[in-house]
Order: sequence, then C-alpha cells, then structure tokens
Amino acid sequence: MIFRIVARSFKVPKYGMLVLLLAAFLCSCVQEYEYSFFQSKKVDRSYQTKNVIIVVVDGLRFTEGWSDSIHQFMPLMGNNLLKEGVVNTRFYNMGDTYTSAGHSSITTGIYQTINNAGGELPANPSFFQYWNQVYSNNQQKSWIIASKDKLAVLADCSNPYWQGKFTPSVNTGIDGLGLGSGYREDSLTLKITFKILEQHHPNMVLINFRDPDYSAHSGIWSSYLAGIKKTDEYIYRLWKFLQSDSTYKNTTTLFVTSDHGRHLDTVSDGFVGHGDGCDGCRHLGFFASGPDFKNGAKVNLHREQIDVPVTVAELMGFDLPNTKGNVMTELFGRR
Repeated sequence: MIFRIVARSFKVPKYGMLVLLLAAFLCSCVQEYEYSFFQSKKVDRSYQTKNVIIVVVDGLRFTEGWSDSIHQFMPLMGNNLLKEGVVNTRFYNMGDTYTSAGHSSITTGIYQTINNAGGELPANPSFFQYWNQVYSNNQQKSWIIASKDKLAVLADCSNPYWQGKFTPSVNTGIDGLGLGSGYREDSLTLKITFKILEQHHPNMVLINFRDPDYSAHSGIWSSYLAGIKKTDEYIYRLWKFLQSDSTYKNTTTLFVTSDHGRHLDTVSDGFVGHGDGCDGCRHLGFFASGPDFKNGAKVNLHREQIDVPVTVAELMGFDLPNTKGNVMTELFGRR
C-alpha cells in the first residue's frame, strides 16, 4: 500500500516532465520552421549587374516629376538619363505615405505601418540582411546613407531571428550619427556617398535625399521646386560617377524613386503635406538604368514599392521571402 502511494506520488512529476519535454520539442520545431521560412537562399542567375544603388528622392510628387513632359524641374534626368534607362509612369506607394513607411516598403518588400520618428524598427528583414546572409558579406559591402537621421532604423528589424544580424553599414543624419542627430544637407550626403563608394566600393546601397520633402514642408512653392532641381543635379552627378568608376561602370543598376508624394492641390494643405491615400501621395516617379535593362523606354504598367526589392533580389542572385512584390520583368531587355 505504501509502495502504491509512493509510486503514484511520482507519476505526476514524471508525466509533467514528459509534457515539458514535448512542449519544448514542439516549440523548437515551430521556431525552426519560422526561421527557415524567413531565410533566403542563393539563386544562380546570369545578369551583368554586380551592384545596385537605390536613390530615394524624399516626397517628390509625380506631377512635378516624370509627369511633366518637358522636365522643367528635373532637366538632367529628363534630358540626359531617360535615354539610359526605363521610366514607369504608373508606380505607386500602396501603403502608408510618409517617410519611414515608404522607405521600409522599399527595403523589405512589405507594407507596414511604422513609427515615423525613427522609434520603431521594421518588422521584417531588409533585402540587405537577406543578401548579407546568403553571401556572408562583409558589413562594408552594403550601406544605408541618408540625410534623414531617423532612417537608420532601415538597417535592422524586430524579427527575433534576424534582429542585429546581417545588417548593412549605416551613415545617416548629421555627422552620420544616426537617430537623434538631426537632418543633414543633401549636399553633404552626396559628398559622403562619393567617399563611401570610393573607399569601400559597396555592392548594395540605398541613398536618401531629404529634398524636396524638407523644402515642401516650409510651405514655399519656389523652395519645393528648387529642392527638386537640386536633387536632380545630385542624381546626375552620382550617375556620372558610376560611369567613370572602374568598379561600377557597366556593372551597376540604378533605381530612382520616392518614398511618398504630396497631397493633390485640392486636398488638405496641397503640396505642403502628405500622408493620406490621394493620388498625389501615392503616385510616384520611377526610373531604372542598368546593364540588364532597356534603354530609352517608357512603360505604363502598375507597379509598387514592394516590387523594388524583389527585382533587386532577382538581379543579385537571392530570394526575398515573405513578400507580395513581383519582379519588374518589363525593365529587362539586355542579356
């Protein structure tokens, strides 16, 4: 009798331990599945592109960009670069139309409502992290360079299997100090970009110019237009550098787009603001040039920000998991 009582007293902890072991096993299986779901893999592709640079012109409304047939506010791109690549006149941000959300859509391929002050990491890994994971890259091989300090958050994500891993190098804000340092002049961002390209020759770069968004928020129309023209000049200077540098010439694909547009003139405060779903905020300019793309072409096919990182992955030989974006096949023409 005593033996039965003692035996029974050990049954609970015995089965309790089995339950705990089973739970731990199932948890590890779930974690392994989730981690593998978010992992990328190398894909063998035979493109000439070896480097990708994305320029984000902050807050340029389509009506002042590629919609203008005489390109009065961006004459260098309109008259000199158009013949070197492809323009898509139906390119959109279908997520939240403000800076942090627009940029994270471009880097992750997923629309997310995210804190616009830089206080929240994207929920999902960026194409930088996937590329670095697949190819075991040195951190100096990929960079985020931004006039707006808050965009330092693009380098990482809050996904527990990825946070702090495979991140690119970062230089954002004043003196490159990141969040809290404040916005720096775009002229300095261009200067720093040239220095990083010359010194490290990274293969993967995202560049943010704060204008014309910064000037538009002043409410002065002429300042907004001046911001567009200045950014047009910076992009053209960058393109010329890429054509003259032995590492980047004939091996680099350049994307130029925006994170968001601006209100239509009949909506809210017009060009001064942004952030809703009006066509002015959603409709963006898009230009792409590279050794695998068509020259002097215009397309009119609905595409979105989340298609950019998928196309980058296609060019650079890796998969981008967990996205609804698509490869922009209409850009391709030279193989």
